[in-house]
Amino acid sequence: MKNGVNGVALGVCIAFFLAVTVLGFMAARWRRAENALHLDEWGLGGRSFGTWVTWFLLGGDLYTAYTFVAVPAAVYGAGASGFFALPYTILAYPLVFLFLPRLWSVSRKHGYVTSSDFIRGRFGSKSLSVAVALTGIVATMPYIALQLVGIQAVLNVMGIGNSGNWFAKDLPLFIAFGVLAAYTYSSGLRAPALIAFVKDALIYIVIIVAIIYIPYKLGGFHDIFHSAKTAYAVQNPVTKQPRGSLVSGPKAQWAYATLAMGSAMALFLYPHSVTAVLSSKSRNVVRRNTTILPLYSLMLGLLAMLGFMAIADGVGKGIKGYNAQLAIPQLFENMFPSWFAGVAFAAVGIGALVPAAIMSIAAANLFTRNIYKDLIKPDATPEQETRVSKLVSLVVKVGALVFVLAMDKTVAINFQLLGGIWILQTVPAIVGGLFTRWFHRWALLAGWAAGMAYGTWKAYDQSSATQSHFGGNSDVIPGIGEKGYIGLTAFVLNIAIVLVLSVVLNALRAPAGVDETAREDYVLDTEDPAPLPGTSPKPGEPGVPPGLPEPAGA
Repeated sequence: MKNGVNGVALGVCIAFFLAVTVLGFMAARWRRAENALHLDEWGLGGRSFGTWVTWFLLGGDLYTAYTFVAVPAAVYGAGASGFFALPYTILAYPLVFLFLPRLWSVSRKHGYVTSSDFIRGRFGSKSLSVAVALTGIVATMPYIALQLVGIQAVLNVMGIGNSGNWFAKDLPLFIAFGVLAAYTYSSGLRAPALIAFVKDALIYIVIIVAIIYIPYKLGGFHDIFHSAKTAYAVQNPVTKQPRGSLVSGPKAQWAYATLAMGSAMALFLYPHSVTAVLSSKSRNVVRRNTTILPLYSLMLGLLAMLGFMAIADGVGKGIKGYNAQLAIPQLFENMFPSWFAGVAFAAVGIGALVPAAIMSIAAANLFTRNIYKDLIKPDATPEQETRVSKLVSLVVKVGALVFVLAMDKTVAINFQLLGGIWILQTVPAIVGGLFTRWFHRWALLAGWAAGMAYGTWKAYDQSSATQSHFGGNSDVIPGIGEKGYIGLTAFVLNIAIVLVLSVVLNALRAPAGVDETAREDYVLDTEDPAPLPGTSPKPGEPGVPPGLPEPAGA
């Protein structure tokens, strides 16, 4: 690591930060509607985003600064296992093509802002709705904190984070999140939607340049892979096993496959993913995005290759306890001219601000609609909902900032890994509910509780056995137990309980709650003609495929 502050890189990074700050405040007037004090407007951008805006918004939402830093860092630390993120993003899109358009349609019809709104309306259960909302909030908080980890990695490499004065060291984080809080409060979801254009453009430019320029500097891919193979052959002093490998061994393949599958199932159920989807203006926008978003997977594959390049460059070699999260920012500083290193650091920094904004909005929407309105103030007006959501978004950001500044970074990583396990336990209620009303609400709540308890326990049990943090350590795939991905094992337990209890409770005719949705709600689009009052399309009629969820009492 170079001594002192990299002034050129810092100057370029600040220039981009100022530019996106201006964009963030300008976004308040972008497509602004008359009813600005409405949660649909502030929290979902007026549900007006078209194909390209939604594409950039979802890309900015799912491919975060932590992805930019952590995916290649995982490859740097363990090799092939770090590539699990690539197949899981490929698997995710065919899966979400089946259910996201249905979630969009029913949410548009009934004005649902969150997935928990849908749960409450579909199953008539506030308890289940609150459980799903709390799961989303708890899983999102450390995810926001991890965006700060990405910013801190960049600041450390530029020389700012190495200051002995804690105030000077953390001041840039206070400024960045203070500005983020200001324009998010002012502009809502429109701010990250507009900034996402800049963020994604920067990331694509940096990746394209890096994948061409860095191998040229390092002697080509042959030398890069040879260096990585040699480094992975070195024995880990703790596990007494090789540090990693270029190709996953037979024992790791089941773990690799289950982690990819479980992650794919959970990816679009995170609150920030749902928020971005519900901001789309039509059902077809959602469908088109599931077909073009895999372009980001191409970028992710190239991004992961940077882990091999960091090894070939000798980043962190011989430094005891080297933080792998610094490997890619350090690679950029070593390889690029200072001005382009600043561009790369700006891509990481802005890549943190966009998802952090969306995540804070999503968490605020969950609190407002499914805790504040459902449990505290049922008669809250749309204006009151919006004001509460704005304030909660600030609290969430402050909480994330305190989380990172006051606690060990591995704690945030631990809870983020648990977040994937927890979010997976909402699949039966959300995805199942989009296709059938047969699952009983009490069975879904019991299955959720069992999956949450088992997943958390097994993750803790694994950390105790390996003397590592929750879900694994830097040399293994996170969240993996002896029988594969813990989240998927917990999900199997969850769905088994749901099936058994649903049979019993339905046989006993236990109260199933009121379903406020109808089957035609799941296929409606903004371009579809609205049905006449008192009528509804019947099975077999144009535009109504068979096998849709039946209304309550059917």
